Amino acid sequence: MITRELAVTIKEMASYYPIVTVMGPRQSGKTTLVRDLFPHYSYFNLETSHIRDAALADPIAFLASAKDGMILDEIQRAPQLLESVQAVVDEERQNGRFVITGSHQPQLAQAISESLAGRTGIAELLPLSSPELKSAGFDYTRDKMLFTGSMPRIYDSRIPPTRFYADYFRTYIERDVRKMLNVEDLDRFELFVKLLAGRVGQLLNRQSLAADVGVSDKTISSWLSVLRASYIIFPLKPYYRNFGKRQTKSPKIYFFETGLVSYLLGIRSPESVATHPLMGNLFENFVVAEEMKRRFNKGEEADVYFYRNSSGTIEVDLVVEREGKIHPIEIKASSTFSNSMTKGLRSFAAICPEAEQGRVVYSGETLPTAANFSDTDAWCV
Repeated sequence: MITRELAVTIKEMASYYPIVTVMGPRQSGKTTLVRDLFPHYSYFNLETSHIRDAALADPIAFLASAKDGMILDEIQRAPQLLESVQAVVDEERQNGRFVITGSHQPQLAQAISESLAGRTGIAELLPLSSPELKSAGFDYTRDKMLFTGSMPRIYDSRIPPTRFYADYFRTYIERDVRKMLNVEDLDRFELFVKLLAGRVGQLLNRQSLAADVGVSDKTISSWLSVLRASYIIFPLKPYYRNFGKRQTKSPKIYFFETGLVSYLLGIRSPESVATHPLMGNLFENFVVAEEMKRRFNKGEEADVYFYRNSSGTIEVDLVVEREGKIHPIEIKASSTFSNSMTKGLRSFAAICPEAEQGRVVYSGETLPTAANFSDTDAWCV
């Protein structure tokens, strides 16, 4: 089993709260992780109909049956059970009493906010991070990483990425989407997701998507909400500061899983990544998603943005806020460093002098020397 960085955060939460809720996309490893961290807890999978029926028939008796701790897996299948969980923890006042997992859905988010407010720590488990994979011995090249992605089962079971993502996408549409949305034409929804992959790292334009898919703007907004709630995509918001100029207000859209993006783009081998027109967007998606994983694994807020003025003359791929400081980051897929990579960072520094030293993340294997790289730092990926 690959060691997960979120494990430390989950254990800390269990010492603070009576309930720990672990959310994340399907097959990101939630069940494996919590069962490993809490091996003596009674485990119940609410996907199983007879367990779900027993839990809902007499919830208080069901929850009281495991005094030494209980894992409730796939809680989105029985969100009404959360009211009884609340009653039990209010009565017993025991930290770490319940561990709940779920694939985030709109109804579940509402149920948690209504029933468990102040009683649960919420941890979000995303697919494997680059440090997690490297520590397990999977130190892939840029192109193989972008193609393979980071879903645990690909590495645990050695499933070919194309096979895995084909099944993953089909299951998502046939199972989750049908439950969350009344999608009359699944072909249109599939087209929508593929078009979204083709615009990864670009400003969101709902009207353009609606026209290309042949649905209303309202439908596009609804579908985006479901993809976001299911941890398929996430928006990167623009960084708002009063720099004396108008700024872009539309978010950019990224996927949590670059392997899924590669599949949706029709990439069928690592060798095809380097020549794909959207390779730069794929690499940018990878770096942004890695920053999200880093923050979530530490239980931090996702204070991550991009900057772009309205004319597009000044743009920074990533603006990270950390401890009140602003960290601008430029992302380049190139394996060779060039001073031109710092153009956006230098322009940003001119309008935001209080920002920390800018950084360039690129896919080379060596850091540039001080002689050709001043006033900025660099990271290799």
